[in-house]
Amino acid sequence: MRAKLPDQTGNVVRDGVRIHYEVYGTGPQSMVFVPPWSIVHSRCYKAQLPYFSERFRCITFDARGNGLSDRPDSAEAYSLENHVADALAVMDATAAGKAIMVGLSFGGMVTCAIAAHHPERVKAAILAGTAAVIGPTFPRMTQRHFLAARERYEGWDKYNRDYWLKNYPDFAEHFVRNIFSEPHSTKQIEDAIGWGLQTDPQAILRGMDAEWTNDRDSVLRLGTQVPCPTLVIQGSQDAVVGPARGAAVADAIPHAQLITLEGCGHAPHLRDPVMTNLLIRDFVSSGGQRPRWRRGQVHR
Repeated sequence: MRAKLPDQTGNVVRDGVRIHYEVYGTGPQSMVFVPPWSIVHSRCYKAQLPYFSERFRCITFDARGNGLSDRPDSAEAYSLENHVADALAVMDATAAGKAIMVGLSFGGMVTCAIAAHHPERVKAAILAGTAAVIGPTFPRMTQRHFLAARERYEGWDKYNRDYWLKNYPDFAEHFVRNIFSEPHSTKQIEDAIGWGLQTDPQAILRGMDAEWTNDRDSVLRLGTQVPCPTLVIQGSQDAVVGPARGAAVADAIPHAQLITLEGCGHAPHLRDPVMTNLLIRDFVSSGGQRPRWRRGQVHR
């Protein structure tokens, strides 16, 4: 059961890969919701669509590797460049024009790349729990940790190539439970585990092997090229990228505004949708000109 069904569905095929999209609402201004890492698909924005589609024309799509989109069989197919090109292809197919873009985690990197290199396509950018590698980084997210051979896999040792192939469902559950580090997140955890099990470890690993150009210097250069109003939303209890990541990303983008949601984890738009939706609404309606929000904090 869905709170709201799309007004339009379709597929765009680029380089032989089918990307599935949905359109909600008929407003004059488009909002494009960019999917995160393909361990989940576009239903991760289900708490935004009923609200924003009453005011905007909302466009979602499944990233290659999950949902109703294809799962290409080469690592090169999952590069950041291809994710950016997919988003632009969907925007072209849906006549999105100059859109407001919302990106969660890896989707924030895609959004920044589009804003920097195709500024005529982005009116404003909202980044939540962005995965851009600047600021403090957990050792458990390093390549060395990911490739380490182990006899046992407990806790974050499950973030490991070998373990994904041995027991991907258990890793997916572990990862999702850390996305929602807030107490009483049962529904969000159940939903996201289900989305994660709609793909397979091979597709996820191809994405890990792809070229994302996510080193610190590249991300800093990219940030300086983002010209549009930008809102960074960061949970203070983010157990995936860490609570300091949002401030580092906001510092890298000229005139970006940072909101820290106290007590929230990696996906505040799902765990605290009312608060997140209102923050996005006010940012968009003010044209991004809300200086009192800079380095602001919001308590749940």
